[in-house]
Amino acid sequence: MSVETLFTWTFPLATPLWLLMIFLPGWSWTRRIMASPWVPLLPLIPYFALAIPHLGELWTAVSEPELDVLRAFTGSPYGAAAIWAHLIAFDLFIARWMYLESREHRIHPLVTGPILALTIFLSPFGLVAFLLVRTVRIRSSHE
Repeated sequence: MSVETLFTWTFPLATPLWLLMIFLPGWSWTRRIMASPWVPLLPLIPYFALAIPHLGELWTAVSEPELDVLRAFTGSPYGAAAIWAHLIAFDLFIARWMYLESREHRIHPLVTGPILALTIFLSPFGLVAFLLVRTVRIRSSHE
C-alpha cells in the first residue's frame, strides 16, 4: 500500500469513533465500544505499516532527538504520514479517556462534545479544556 493511501486512510479509520463520542455519547453501543482499550488500534494500523519499514530511521529520530534528524524524518513522505498516524491514534486515546471520564463524572455531552471536537484538531488545547471542566465538576460535586 502506498504512503499516500496510508496517510489518506488514517483519519477516516478513526472518524466513526469520534462521531460516536461526540454525537451519540449515551448510546449503548458507544459505551460498549469505548469501554475497549483497543479503540486507538485502527489508526495504528497505518502507523505500523509506515513505521516498521523505516524503524531504524524512526528509532534514531526519537531515541536521540535532534531537531535536524527529526525534521529530516518528518520531512519525508513516510515520516510525515507515520507522525500523522501517531497523532491520530494518541488523540483518539486521549479522547476516549475524556469520554469515559465525562461519563463517570456526569459532565454533560453538550460540554464534552465541543471539547472532543477541539481535541480532534488541537488535542493539547482540548485536553487542558477538559481537565479544567473535569476539575470544576469534581470540586462542585464534593461541596
